[in-house]
Amino acid sequence: MLKSQELWDLVERGYVEPNPVPAQPSDQLWETREKDAKALFLIQSALDNEISPRIATATTSNQAWETLKQEYLGDKKVITVKLQTLRLEFKILAMKDKESMQEYMSRVSGVVNHMKTYGENVNNETVMSKVLRSLTKIFDHVVAAIEESKDLSTYTFDKLMSSLLAHEVWISRSYEKVEEKTFQAKRESFHKGKSEYSGGRGRGNNIMYKYCKKLGHIEVDCWTKQRDDQKQANFTEEVEEGSKLFMTQYSTDDGPDGVWFMDSG
Repeated sequence: MLKSQELWDLVERGYVEPNPVPAQPSDQLWETREKDAKALFLIQSALDNEISPRIATATTSNQAWETLKQEYLGDKKVITVKLQTLRLEFKILAMKDKESMQEYMSRVSGVVNHMKTYGENVNNETVMSKVLRSLTKIFDHVVAAIEESKDLSTYTFDKLMSSLLAHEVWISRSYEKVEEKTFQAKRESFHKGKSEYSGGRGRGNNIMYKYCKKLGHIEVDCWTKQRDDQKQANFTEEVEEGSKLFMTQYSTDDGPDGVWFMDSG
């Protein structure tokens, strides 16, 4: 906004009032003061009520801007520490197994832009290499193709993101087809087995289940076995809940010399 109003240079560098102040300021000085007042007004207008008091004592736009820089960026030592933290965060960036490409690229972009805010010079090739080296294994063939066919020094982040998103869609569709075929095979196998052993249709009509000696059904359909299993479970539960008392007795008579009694517990 300040650049669009041709005020940024004045805000960034400031201006010096002549000393002593002339009784009749020149037209150039009046113009500079007017532009600076406009810039200070724009800065104040962009702040909410909690932040505005922090620049209330500023008389020039440069003073207000430097106050905000100190408030949010800190001094050189603070910036150095923050940059070290961001460099480490950038170094250990890696795509998670269930993370989408859009989410991961947003994380990378956020860290890179944060580093640039603190004055770090992150070149395009470094970002491209980092992204390609930190993707999950399902993108290995994509990474190899991009590294062979593209010049990473000139390949932009947006183009890389578009390419990876397109490959992600293709990979997800391939997995969906494989899962659909697997599910279809399991379903057909289930229905085939059911038709063979059910009592309704198929050659399973003449199969006798060994537990109840009846034809036309399998274990999961046998009410006799299920009823007997439930009775056995109830009986076992009652037995387990019963009280148990154990007692052991040892003789207290003194034995002959040299004889020991051992309590084995």
